[in-house]
Amino acid sequence: MNFPFFIARRYLVSKKKQNIINIISGVAVSGVAIGTIALVVVLSVFNGIDSLVKSLFSSFDPDMKITPIEGKTFDPKSFNFEGLKKLEGVAFWAEILEKNVMLKYANRQGIATIKGVSGNYRYVTGLDSLMVNGNFTFENDGFNYAIVGLGVANSLGISLSFAEPIHVYSVKKGKQISLNITKAFNRKNIFPSGIFSVQEQIDSKYVLTPLGFARQLFDEPVNISSIEIKLKPDANVDDIQQQIQRIAGEKFHVKNKYQQHELIYRIMNSEKWAIFLILSFILVIASFNILGSLSMLIIDKKNDIAILKSMGASHNTIKRIFLFEGWLISLFGAVLGVILGVLTCWAQIQFGVIKFPGNGSFAVSAYPVEIHYSNLILIFITVLLIGFLAAWYPVRYISGKYITIQE
Repeated sequence: MNFPFFIARRYLVSKKKQNIINIISGVAVSGVAIGTIALVVVLSVFNGIDSLVKSLFSSFDPDMKITPIEGKTFDPKSFNFEGLKKLEGVAFWAEILEKNVMLKYANRQGIATIKGVSGNYRYVTGLDSLMVNGNFTFENDGFNYAIVGLGVANSLGISLSFAEPIHVYSVKKGKQISLNITKAFNRKNIFPSGIFSVQEQIDSKYVLTPLGFARQLFDEPVNISSIEIKLKPDANVDDIQQQIQRIAGEKFHVKNKYQQHELIYRIMNSEKWAIFLILSFILVIASFNILGSLSMLIIDKKNDIAILKSMGASHNTIKRIFLFEGWLISLFGAVLGVILGVLTCWAQIQFGVIKFPGNGSFAVSAYPVEIHYSNLILIFITVLLIGFLAAWYPVRYISGKYITIQE
C-alpha cells in the first residue's frame, strides 16, 4: 500500500488527541456531502422539468414543421407533396392555417389565435392525450367544433355545459376599417367541444378549428400557413429533416420540434448551468472546512512530522500525506453526497414527496425528477477538483512551514 495514503487514511479514521479536529473533519465531510446533494438534486429536478416541458411541447408541436420564408401563407400547390409521400420516414402530415382573431363569449372578449387544421391533424400530434375536459372532436353531423386552450377558456369563461357559441371575428382580407366597423370584420360562430392543456404559453393562445372553418373566416380558399409532419418512430430525425428541406427548396423553413422553441430550450439550459455554477461556488465556500481541518491537523501532527523526518521521510512524502488527507475528505463527502442525493431523487420519483401547489392544476402533481449519469459523473469530478484545490493550499504553505521548522 502507498505509504502516504496509508498514513493519511489512519489520520482520517483514527481518534486525534484534540477532539475538535475530529469535529472539524466531520464538518468538512458533511459540508462537501451537503453541497454534493444539492448539486445532484437541483440538476435532477432541472432534468425532470426539461423533459416534462419537451414532452408537453412534443404533444402539441409536430416532429417537423414547414413554413414559408417570405410571407405568412403560401399556396400548397407550390410544394412538392409527391416527393413528401415517397419519404419512408414520414407517417402523416396536416395542412395548417392560423391567424389572430378576436373572440367573444357571453359578456367576455379576448384575443387568440385560430389554428385551422386538416383531417389528419389528430395523427400528427398527441394533443388528444392532453384533453382536460370534453372530447377531441372537430366535426360531427355536419357541424364544426373548436378545441380551446385552457388559458383561453378560463379568460373567456367558456363552459362545455352551456349551449353558448364562441363568436369569432377576423379582419376581412384587403379591407380597411371604416366608420361602420362591422363591415370590416368576418364573423363566424363555433361551439367548443373540448378543452386542452399543454403549457401556459400555448393554452392562453390557441383555439383549434377545422381547416374549412378557418378558410371561410380568413377568406383564404387556397393558401395555408404551414405543413406539420409526423415521423415514423424509427425515423432518423436529422436525415429526414435534410431530405424534406431538399424537397421544400429554398423558399421554406423546415424545423424539428426543438427548433420550433429554440429560445425556450436555450434559456432552460442556461438556467440549469447557471445554477450549477452557483452551487459549485457554494461548494467552494463549504470546502474551506477542508482547509481549516488540514491546517489544524498539520499543527497537531508536528511531532509526527518530526518522527517521520527522522525515519527518512522526504519533504514531498509528508506533503503527500496531508494532500491525500484532503482528498479523502473530499472523496468521502462526494461519495456520501452522491448516494444521498440519488436516494433523495429516487424518493421523489417513487413517492412524489414534494408536490406542486395548485391541487393538481399542473400536468403533473409532483416536481419531476430525472437522474442523468453524465451529471453524476460531472458532479463527482467537480467536487473532487474543488477538494483538491482546497487541500492544496494548506499543504503547500502550512505544511512547508512546519516541516521546515522541524528541519
